[in-house]
Amino acid sequence: MPGRATPAGVSDATVDALGALSEALETTERARGHLYTFHQLTGEADLALGDAVAKLRTAGHDDVADRIAEDLVGRNVVPGHWTFQLVEEYDDGYWSTFREHERRAREELAGGVRHLFEARMKQDRRTHGRPGHEATPVRTD
Repeated sequence: MPGRATPAGVSDATVDALGALSEALETTERARGHLYTFHQLTGEADLALGDAVAKLRTAGHDDVADRIAEDLVGRNVVPGHWTFQLVEEYDDGYWSTFREHERRAREELAGGVRHLFEARMKQDRRTHGRPGHEATPVRTD
């Protein structure tokens, strides 16, 4: 197969299994991105909340501003954690462990070659010989 050959001795079932593992990892990568989005949006909300508290004070509503500032501004999103701590724990724990298992499985079962399932799909779906359907990047140098 041009582009990315399946290593000798790697069965179709192994390619399918590694493809499923890779897909699961990709879903985890998407989840991680959403976690970072959650982290950033929560931080933006807390800063905006601080601005709202200042405006409440300017409008003469110190009692409301005090209540919100004391109870909500800078509050943990879960006990003991700001969002950066959730991100760090996810990255250092689940995400890193998941990536390591996927890498190790590829190393043991396919010589470390990535995306074998997708490479096969590309070969099946592309129109051989047609511009824009090349097996590998076209060099222009």
